[in-house]
Amino acid sequence: MTELLLAATSLDVTPPPGHRLDGYAARAGVATGTADPLRATMIWLSSADDPGVLWLTLDAIAVGAALCDELAAAAGAAAGIPPSHVVVSASHTHSGPSGWTGEIHPIIPASRERDLVDSLICAVRSARLDRQPVTASWRSIEVIGVGTNRHRRNGPHDNTAGILAMHSLSGSLEAVLFDFACHPTTYGPENMKYSADWPGATRAALAPAVVGFLQGAAGDVSPRFTRQGRGAAEVIRLGSLMAGRVREALAGPGLELPQSPPRIRRTTLTLPVRNIPSAEDSERLVTAAESRATGTDDPSGRISQTRLDGARGQALMAATVLPPALDLSVSAITMGDVCWINLPVELFAVHGACLQADSTHPITRVIGYTDGYYGYVVDPSAAEAGTYEALITFFDQPTTNTLLTTTATFVNS
Repeated sequence: MTELLLAATSLDVTPPPGHRLDGYAARAGVATGTADPLRATMIWLSSADDPGVLWLTLDAIAVGAALCDELAAAAGAAAGIPPSHVVVSASHTHSGPSGWTGEIHPIIPASRERDLVDSLICAVRSARLDRQPVTASWRSIEVIGVGTNRHRRNGPHDNTAGILAMHSLSGSLEAVLFDFACHPTTYGPENMKYSADWPGATRAALAPAVVGFLQGAAGDVSPRFTRQGRGAAEVIRLGSLMAGRVREALAGPGLELPQSPPRIRRTTLTLPVRNIPSAEDSERLVTAAESRATGTDDPSGRISQTRLDGARGQALMAATVLPPALDLSVSAITMGDVCWINLPVELFAVHGACLQADSTHPITRVIGYTDGYYGYVVDPSAAEAGTYEALITFFDQPTTNTLLTTTATFVNS
């Protein structure tokens, strides 16, 4: 009989102060300290003769292709497995350093900082990954109050958390890998301290188990309508709410998964970049958005501000030489009835629902921000309305449809 083995660890990889924070075009200055630690979490499920899959989750705005390659090689070296068996995901916190990945979009210019990258890679490569026999089980649970659709409170959103739990043979909870769709944007652009935001608070509340977080189809989902403030107390409140629901799920019976390790399949999709409006048209859009921005921090004010940010971002794209096409790494991980679809983009909630509906696997979770980063993928209503995300996306609607249909075909093959 195959014995399922787990190695799990969570590394504090918080950089020192003095480096730029990522996530908000309106933020100026460098990090002044740490609100809570940034972590690289490694959860590796394998057997004695099968490398399985190693999930590496990082508290970062994104993991660009170059950073993914380096992290996968480092984690593979630590585990003694090929890098192709490592999947690298970002939490999408807006309070991490820009220097790990560098520029993720022309809207926020940034450069990779080699000293920060080297420190991160060294920590991952040096991680101890001691394996032990475990059992694995699956649960999902509804979570209300952490995030909603950020354009309309009652808009599309998958409000379930998916939970992969690993218990030792004596019954102790060793590790949890959970996914949920919601931007970690409790802190706003005024925050100048590193923070994992609400996913970090969830991890802390579920200690001592090692907890990895996978961000879902969160392109149009955030705490905009649920947060009651923007400080540390609100981060803890939202994280504790999520942790409480995870604990409730773990207290009940789960779906026992096979003792065989998860399997990963990969493909690459080459997608054309959309035609960006001219510089003149983009500047006219900026002028119109400036006249409508209210400057308030209530939901309507944030929406008007993000429209302005989007207009400015599209103007920057119009002034930039963009590549004609982008190569997107897509993967599917399966373990029994559970399938995780991993994409390097910010999918809207309706896209996640479509991929779940089209999947032939009994349980399908859609994970974004993984093995690269290529921005937003928006739905038709956002494209028509000209939302922030639609203004700065690299992809038009026909290409979005190609992404979804091709991914579904790959997952089901």
